[in-house]
Order: sequence, then structure tokens, then C-alpha cells
Amino acid sequence: MLLGEHITLRARHEADVPVLQAQLYEDVATRSRADSRPWRPIPPDPALSPYAVTGPSEEAACFSVVETATGELAGEALLWGIDAHNRSAHLGLALLPGHRGRGFAADVVGALCRYGFLVLGLNRLQLETLAENTPMVRAAVRAGFTVEGTLRRSAWADGEFRDQVVLGLLAGEA
Repeated sequence: MLLGEHITLRARHEADVPVLQAQLYEDVATRSRADSRPWRPIPPDPALSPYAVTGPSEEAACFSVVETATGELAGEALLWGIDAHNRSAHLGLALLPGHRGRGFAADVVGALCRYGFLVLGLNRLQLETLAENTPMVRAAVRAGFTVEGTLRRSAWADGEFRDQVVLGLLAGEA
């Protein structure tokens, strides 16, 4: 487990999957703005869920986010696109609606950075988000990320192309 100030990152449990599926994936409006892949309906089979519990992977490290004080499931977090040769990865997170706006995102980003830099020995972490996602940009900047640029009209969301912001953090800056 990885501890933040208010959250814990732990391995995903089978019991987490239906909650994450219902509150994150089935929220089509939010999901389609957070994931570059198109939303598609998925039958209610935990094995088909994008949050399904799988074994360890060299390309991704998936966690469930738990509010430490209550033990409640608060969301998901991951490092994906882990590139061992270039020692880099992408960072992602999604909080359940009841846990948004409470300062958990920066805590999750910090815990993921410690894992990426101190455990995996990565040199660079990167995240991309819609430019209008000010809570995520703010959380990343609070964790030390630098806005590196804007990818103009690069994301299809809500029936139109939107700008994405690329943020990066190097191990020596953490």
C-alpha cells in the first residue's frame, strides 16, 4: 500500500469493480471527457470491466484509491504506458463523485509520483488532461508538475474537439 496524507493506494479488490464500473465508467459524460477511447456499453460482467482485477503488468500499475480515515473506496489511480527503457510513464486518476473537490487529487498524484520515482526508478511522469479540467491541472501543479504545452483541438469530447494540456515532472524535480 502507498500512503498519502488523506488517501491510501492499494491493489484493486474484486469488490471495487462494480462500484468503479457504476460510478466512473457508467457516468458517460465524465468518462468520455477523461478517456481518449470512445465510451461503449459493457454488459454487467466484472471480467469485462475496464476496472477488472488483473495480475501484475510491466506496462501499467493500477490502484484503488481509499480514503484513509474512513476506509471508503474513493476512486482509481494508475501509471500506464510504463516504458522501462526510457524510464517514463503516464499518470491517471479518477475519483468517485462523492470524493471530488476534497483535495484528494493532489494527494493521489503525490503518491503515484513517489511510487513511480522511488519504487520503479522512473525519470519522467506525464499526464494529459482537457485544458478546461482546472481541478486536475491545479492538482498536478501542486504536486510539482510543469505545464509543458497545449495540444490544440486534440481530444474529441462532447461532440467537439477540445484542447489538451500536457504536464510533466522529472525525478529530480519531485
